Amino acid sequence: MEKKQITVTSPLLPNLDEYHDLLKQIWNSKWITNNGSFHKQLEKELADYLKVPYISLFTNGTLPLLTALQALRITGEVITTPYSFVATTHSIWWNGCKPVFVDIDPNTGNIDPDKIESAITPKTTAIMPVHVYGKPCDTKRIQEIADKYGLKVIYDAAHAFGVEVDGESVLQAGDVSTLSFHATKVYNTIEGGAMVMHDEKTKQRIDYLKNFGFAGETTVVGPGINSKVDEMRAAYGLLNLRQVDSAIEARHQVAIKYREALRNVSGVSFFEDMPGVKHNYSYFPIFIDASKYGMTRDELYEKMKASNVLGRRYFYPLISEFSTYRGLPSASRDNLPNAHKMADSVICLPMHHELSDDDLNRILVEVVR
Repeated sequence: MEKKQITVTSPLLPNLDEYHDLLKQIWNSKWITNNGSFHKQLEKELADYLKVPYISLFTNGTLPLLTALQALRITGEVITTPYSFVATTHSIWWNGCKPVFVDIDPNTGNIDPDKIESAITPKTTAIMPVHVYGKPCDTKRIQEIADKYGLKVIYDAAHAFGVEVDGESVLQAGDVSTLSFHATKVYNTIEGGAMVMHDEKTKQRIDYLKNFGFAGETTVVGPGINSKVDEMRAAYGLLNLRQVDSAIEARHQVAIKYREALRNVSGVSFFEDMPGVKHNYSYFPIFIDASKYGMTRDELYEKMKASNVLGRRYFYPLISEFSTYRGLPSASRDNLPNAHKMADSVICLPMHHELSDDDLNRILVEVVR
């Protein structure tokens, strides 16, 4: 019998009949991009759902990072984490700034606030933390450091859709936060992203910058970029928003089952839910201690792959290991021991709201020893 392929995740699929009806509305309106009606509606509904005052849609999750650095006029050095997707650091590099890596907290995978101050120099202008796997950073500590040294804080919240701490959106932290709505995310618009900001003036500047800098038919107020969202993806996003709560709860149940099955497996560890946090269960990373587990992380990864169970070593290798960045002084392995340990031991198990018990059994039989 042919084995069913299980991927790390797949897009939420809106009701096709409803989507077809929306596409007909777009066709009849003859307005398919550039701040159309569905685009406006999605911004409003997302702001309400995420409990944020202002949000600006983008065509992917990388462009809001690039634009945030531009909008806040960041120069010089930006302190960030090596334990993330490469887009985080690429956005700093593309803006002509220098990324400075600091180590992570081994209990969360997020940037370690205790390591930030020692990395600050007279050239430091910003901190770019990441809410890794949707687990919120220590935003209070980070803001205290930023205020002390007059630094901006840009949160890469690509994984943190809907995440709250004590009832407040984690997207409220910092100067701005950015989101990814890529097809692999809990909530997606196929490709897409967004930036969350705290005031109307900043939103207006961001909206100018993502449309070439146009502030009117013949007025350009800055060197902008093209990051607009078309009506088809905005319509898709509106439909996905209707079912994201049920999808998150289904993923929660998958996480519970994973934890129950793996809790007593020697050499396997995982994150527990954080107190007071509303999680979105974007990912389910496990960490392999080869000395106790009986095989290395990479041996398990290849074993899973041979059975068509496709986990992901996410994030491996560290950003600091890539050729563009490994020459930076802060990329030294000695500077990032916790990040290296996590990167060398992690596998994210398949996570999706439609995983069946049979799927989970097929996955777990590869891991449980």
